[in-house]
Amino acid sequence: MYPIVIKSWRDNWERLTEYFQYTPAIRKLIYTTNTVEGYHRQVRKVTKNKGVFPSDTALEKLVYLAYRDISGKWTMPLSNWALISQQLAIKFGDRFKIM
Repeated sequence: MYPIVIKSWRDNWERLTEYFQYTPAIRKLIYTTNTVEGYHRQVRKVTKNKGVFPSDTALEKLVYLAYRDISGKWTMPLSNWALISQQLAIKFGDRFKIM
């Protein structure tokens, strides 16, 4: 019924199956995009009112200030973060440090 989708899955099977090697908690963290979408929405709210930025640095400064304000509002920890961070530390060793 969907030959293009099936072909894509077959062509990329090794990359797709790598996702299923993670634990369910890590998979949920990967595919849950609400936090990222919320962050982008708030940054867009700040930048959309500006028509043109005089330089890239001006844009970077504005986004940094928006990030500083947005991050101050983050109060909810990720659910199961203790478990997820331990699993990531086991899987990635030196690349992931538990703080």
